[in-house]
Amino acid sequence: MKTLMAKKVNSKTADYKIGDKEYKRSWYVVDATDVPLGRLASQVASVLKGKRKPEYTTNVDVGDFVIVINTDKVKLTGNKAEKKLYTYHTGYMGGLKQQKYSIFLKENSDKAVIKAVKGMLPKNSLGRAMAKKLKVFKGPEHIHQAQNPQPLEIEKR
Repeated sequence: MKTLMAKKVNSKTADYKIGDKEYKRSWYVVDATDVPLGRLASQVASVLKGKRKPEYTTNVDVGDFVIVINTDKVKLTGNKAEKKLYTYHTGYMGGLKQQKYSIFLKENSDKAVIKAVKGMLPKNSLGRAMAKKLKVFKGPEHIHQAQNPQPLEIEKR
């Protein structure tokens, strides 16, 4: 009778988990000039999640840092600028506030980009960790020059 023996599995095979120190996070810079907000948000969220890397796993944050510049020049397609509403609540009775998205985008373009990207990330602690790697600036200058970010091209269609 043969006895079954358990195979000794190499630690770098099937059930190998990537640790924080085993990969390097890259920095990317995205110019949001004339790019639709949704397209920008979906591609930035993909980089923040790490979906462009071969070591991507759904339960581990392997994403890269993303710097978005020129958010004041981002655009909305169709008639969303006039029909879409930014809705928030002040916390007081009757404190529901609504604002046209064109006005919100003009005044708070950085918040609009952050809100759009966060909406495309997981709604848990992993998503919050991914959102911390997003850096957004209204103008063309940013404070992360020392990281030597690589440009990331997004289709403008």
